Amino acid sequence: MSDKSAPVFSHDLCAANTPQRRSVLRRWVDHGWLRPLDVAFAEFLSQDVPDAPPLLRLAAALASHQLGRGHACLDLAATLRDPAFALSLPPEGSTTAETDDPPPNPAEVLDGLTLSDWQAALEHPELVNSGIGHTPLVRVGTRLYLRRYWVYERTVIAAIQARLKRSEQIQITLPTAAIRQILDGLFPSAPRSGTASDWQKLACALAARSAFSILTGGPGTGKTTTVIKLLALLQALALADPNARTLRIRLAAPTGKAAARLNASIAGTIARLPLDALGAAAEQVRKAIPVTVTTLHRLLGRRPDTRRPRYHAGQPLALDVLVIDEASMIDLEMMAAVLDALPPSSRLILLGDKDQLASVEAGAVLGELCQRAAGSHYSPMTADWLAAATGERIDPKLITADATMLDQSIVMLRHSYRFPAGSGIGQLAAAVNAGDTKMVSALARRDFSDLALIALDEDLEQRFRALVIEGQVATSADPIRHGYRHYLQMLRDHQPAPDADLSVFDAWARDVLKAHAQFQVLCAVRRGVWGVEGLNQRIARLLADAGLIPASSGWYSGRPVLVTRNDYALGLMNGDIGITLPAPGTPDMLRVAFADGQGGIQWILPSRLQSVETVYALTVHKSQGSEFAHAALILPASLSPILTRELIYTGITRASACLTLVQTGRYQVLAQAVTRRVLRASGLMEKPL
Repeated sequence: MSDKSAPVFSHDLCAANTPQRRSVLRRWVDHGWLRPLDVAFAEFLSQDVPDAPPLLRLAAALASHQLGRGHACLDLAATLRDPAFALSLPPEGSTTAETDDPPPNPAEVLDGLTLSDWQAALEHPELVNSGIGHTPLVRVGTRLYLRRYWVYERTVIAAIQARLKRSEQIQITLPTAAIRQILDGLFPSAPRSGTASDWQKLACALAARSAFSILTGGPGTGKTTTVIKLLALLQALALADPNARTLRIRLAAPTGKAAARLNASIAGTIARLPLDALGAAAEQVRKAIPVTVTTLHRLLGRRPDTRRPRYHAGQPLALDVLVIDEASMIDLEMMAAVLDALPPSSRLILLGDKDQLASVEAGAVLGELCQRAAGSHYSPMTADWLAAATGERIDPKLITADATMLDQSIVMLRHSYRFPAGSGIGQLAAAVNAGDTKMVSALARRDFSDLALIALDEDLEQRFRALVIEGQVATSADPIRHGYRHYLQMLRDHQPAPDADLSVFDAWARDVLKAHAQFQVLCAVRRGVWGVEGLNQRIARLLADAGLIPASSGWYSGRPVLVTRNDYALGLMNGDIGITLPAPGTPDMLRVAFADGQGGIQWILPSRLQSVETVYALTVHKSQGSEFAHAALILPASLSPILTRELIYTGITRASACLTLVQTGRYQVLAQAVTRRVLRASGLMEKPL
């Protein structure tokens, strides 16, 4: 290790590769600490501008690396304060043998480097500027961006600011009395405890006066019900003018799975809307609310030859209102594309849980926008208007003088209808969100009807087998918790006759897919014995040994698969889950059955599926937008950078009825994970919106 006067970066950080010695960055690539893409980017800059200093090339490689970890930029100051946390080198699952001559870690490389030194090295007008021009890198204060992501961030900020400004004009023209009448009909009076406000009603009123609005809340807080009532309110207001037309409304979600879930829930909600107060216009309003949900990729019309979607500012979408569900999954690039494609006169409504994991790609847009959501921060003027428009009073503690325009467009739904007060899942999720490690550990050990724990002991393997096959946790006296036997028995016992109609096969496939969704193993990590890769092989062997599947590898009847990449030719999206079944008409051949989101079934030849993997075990990241009656969350034996409060919370809340926590290590892993937050470098909320 060099001394402070001669840090590692001054010697061989970015040195050209030679047979005798590889640069530090290339050695990081060799050990899986950086992507080849990251170093290739830095080397491209040095080829184009040979006099680029090593510190600039280091910053370029790390800025690229941060994009792969979900950050919009490299925060120079945070990296110097705590390199290991800011950079997470090495990443989850990488290993270095003692004989591998491991490269210096980030702390060693950056030892002796000051922020002013690093910023001075970035003063290179051919490669870095503050945004003006076309340099590949943009520096804003202590943040370094790849230009494309700086442009995305500025696009999002400018578009939201413009919509918040337009909201002021919408408020001037709103008929408050008419809103009150419609909302009183949509939300019939019901007894409520104490003086609690009806946040669903407040959310409808607040969103009605905004061109940009966010409805956030945990599972079961009624986000879908609320937005359907909001759309009824907007259509009713539009149709109050006899010369007006119905609003053009589109519903979308980031993934096919999330779109299918929303699609399945809205039709019944629309049918049950209490619209009697609208009189003769009731059915017209009901029919004017769409029941079809699409993915954002389909909505924007992605083209195979370019990153630019078909719809953009020059060719905007033909709509008046866009509703996006599961907005926590939207990355910065996608949010910029959506906002760019919206007509200036349209409304954007985002639904999502601010506490869930952010997108896999760069950015945590919803989480950043909702930083102040729990405290609401409504202005006295907003509170007075809401009282007039809804009859609801807001807790004075949520009214503040330092309210921002963005605060006035966000509502947090606070009551869960899914998890009652005594629910173990609900209490555990709340404790995780609060970062209360003592309560988390205590709840995990308590006896709940909807929450169970399998801890590290001598019976772990036996109990794990009982869990994944039967759904049992300890004894047969446990509540019904379906394991994988449930869907495989449905497949076997109800298989149609070979000459049955296609409609019979479709109904069977729907039942099998529904039964499969009753249980899912969720993992925090991909690698290792208790990661997705190891568990998918182990569970397949357990099911084969139990005689429930005919094989444990290759294509076989009963194999569940996850689509890992959008396939527009087949109409399949990343995150879609299908089940391999005997084919209609030719039962000796296999097809993979996928729900098409419209109540039908797609039967796809296995040979046509190029990007799928077995999905007995699913990462928590991939499970976003999904819900399972019984979820088993597997925690790895040791702490990993990927284990955070948001990941644990997201895994817990995928379960709608039963949750089993599987502790493969010590209790400290769960407690320590709850103390770690996802902190993504960004300048989105540097200034209040």
